[in-house]
Amino acid sequence: MATSAEELREQVRARYAQSARAVAGEGDGCGCGSGACCEGDTDGAGFGEALYAAEQRDELPDAAVLASLGCGNPTAVAQLHEGETVLDLGSGGGIDVILSARRVGSTGTAYGLDMTDEMLALARQNARDAGVTNVHFLKGLIEQIPLPADSVDVVISNCVINLSTDKAAVLAEIGRVLRPGGRLGVSDIVAEDRLTAGERAERGSYVGCIAGALAKAEYEAGLEAAGFEQVTVEFTHQVADGMHGAIVKAVKASEPAGA
Repeated sequence: MATSAEELREQVRARYAQSARAVAGEGDGCGCGSGACCEGDTDGAGFGEALYAAEQRDELPDAAVLASLGCGNPTAVAQLHEGETVLDLGSGGGIDVILSARRVGSTGTAYGLDMTDEMLALARQNARDAGVTNVHFLKGLIEQIPLPADSVDVVISNCVINLSTDKAAVLAEIGRVLRPGGRLGVSDIVAEDRLTAGERAERGSYVGCIAGALAKAEYEAGLEAAGFEQVTVEFTHQVADGMHGAIVKAVKASEPAGA
């Protein structure tokens, strides 16, 4: 039987709630690329805390590092500047929000958006432990970002957009909240264009960050349709046959499409 979008979302929510509880010592952890928890989707290579430099890990509470389930390091490619407003989609345990908050400084702001209560509680505690005060964690869906239009300078995300069941809505929402000229810099799992949706599903589950991944050309076309330019999708490491960790970058057009 086909799984509905809402059922898939609840599977993702439950999986990441379980991961947050595991960091708090209340169960077994799992997330993208975490082996048995993801039904053997990957061997764990190219996921998690190892993708952050040692000096970055040293800046963070242990719980934030342990909660890292991403496939890259978006703060390394987002080129954050003092005073900017940054939004992290699917902020999890808060590792990228904390790092971003330090990059943008006291005159900047870092938002984290997550739909999982357990992850939000963990992220808020991690921010307190890290001593950062220019952070705000919001509960919500990345398809319906609870921020005003044109309010953010940079959007980052770490292995989360592939988990959405409505990626066109996510990309449109990113375009809505970014100011003209604002930047997108995310890490995600992306498929080679040669793979069909069925072939992607054969390589791993949805909650394991594999089956729901966009193909490279789909990502590029989706961002252009959402009003972005200077779109690049760069593969960084293979996580399954034809499936790669990737850096996705784009700039919101200063003028509306067709202007």
